[in-house]
Amino acid sequence: MNRRTYLGTVTAAVSGLAGCSGSGTETGSTAGALGSVDARVETVATSLEIPWGVAFRDDTLYLTERPGRLVRIPGAAGDGDSGERELVADLTGETRPAGEGGLLGLVFHPENREVLYCYQTYRGSDGPRNRVLRGRLTGQSLAGLEPIVEGIPASSIHNGGRLAIEDRALYATTGDASNADLAQDRSSLAGKVLRLTLDGEPHPENPFDSPVFSYGHRNPQGLAFEGTTLYNTEHGPDHDDEINFLEPGGNYGWPIVMGRGERGRFVDPLTTYTPTVAPASAAIYDGPIADWQNDLFFGALAGDFLGRAELDETEVTGRGRLLEGEFGRLRTAFSGPDEHLYVTTSNRDGRGSPTESDDRVLRVRPE
Repeated sequence: MNRRTYLGTVTAAVSGLAGCSGSGTETGSTAGALGSVDARVETVATSLEIPWGVAFRDDTLYLTERPGRLVRIPGAAGDGDSGERELVADLTGETRPAGEGGLLGLVFHPENREVLYCYQTYRGSDGPRNRVLRGRLTGQSLAGLEPIVEGIPASSIHNGGRLAIEDRALYATTGDASNADLAQDRSSLAGKVLRLTLDGEPHPENPFDSPVFSYGHRNPQGLAFEGTTLYNTEHGPDHDDEINFLEPGGNYGWPIVMGRGERGRFVDPLTTYTPTVAPASAAIYDGPIADWQNDLFFGALAGDFLGRAELDETEVTGRGRLLEGEFGRLRTAFSGPDEHLYVTTSNRDGRGSPTESDDRVLRVRPE
C-alpha cells in the first residue's frame, strides 16, 4: 500500500487577508485589510487517502487516513527529504468509514512518545459507534491497541473526532451523530467536548462528574490551545459555523441556538461564518511570520481555503482567507516541529474534485 511521495515547491502568494468584526458574519468578501504576507507553499506528501488526524514525532509525520490506516511520512518536517508513505497499521477491517466516520483524530502522549491515541468509528453491537483507542509504536508498527473510551454515538455524519492533549488531560470532540437533541443531554457523550485522563477516565476537575467538559455542540472538529485557553471550531448547518472559546461546563446552544443567542444561558461564539465554510480543524500559529503570531488557522472544507482568525484572548479582531480556490478542500491545519504551518487537502472524500496527486500535505513558509 506504500505510495511514492515527494518534496516539491509551488510558489504562491498568500494574500487576500480581509477581516471583519469578530461578532459579524461572513457573506463572501469582507472589508478591513489585515495585510498580506509573501509566502510559498510546498508539497510535503501526495497520494494520501483522506488524511484526517496528524501528529509529528521528531521530523516524522504520522497521519490517519479516514478509511482506517495509520501512515507515516519520514523527514516531513523542515528542509528534510520526505520519504515514501509508509503503512504503520491497517485498521480498515475494524473501522466503519461510511460517510464522515472512520479513523479520525490522532495525538501522541506528551511524555512517552511511543504511546499514541486515535479516534475511530467502529461497528458496535447495536450500530455504529465512536471510541478513543490507545496503542504503542514498537519499531515501525502499532501494538497493544485498546479502547479507553467506547460507545460514543456515531452516524454517517457529525462524528466530531478531533483529539488534543494539554496539561496531562486528553480532550476529544464528539458530534451530535445526527440526533441534535443529544447535544443538550449531559448524560450522552454526543455533541460534546470530552476531557479525560490519559487512561480514559473522566478528568477529576470536570464540571459534571462525567467525561463532559462542554456541551451543546453540533459537529466540533477543531481544538487548539493558546497557553491554557482552549478554542474550538464547529460546523453549523448551512449558516453560523463557529469559533468558540471553551469554558468548563459551558453550554454552546445547539440545537436551541445557532450563533449568538440568550446571554447567560448559552456561551456565545467568538465569531460566526455565514454561509457555511465547514471549519475542520484549529491551530495556533507560533512560527516565523510575525504578522500571524498567535492567530488561529483552520482548513475550510466548503470554502476551499485556509482560514485565519486574529485573536485577542477571547475576541476575534480580524479574519482572512488564504489559498482560496488553489488546492480544493482543506481540512487539518497544524504546526510542525519546524514551527511552520501545515494543512492537508481532503479532495478524495467524495465531495471534492481530486487531482492526480491528491490528497496532499502542504506547508506554508516565508518566501
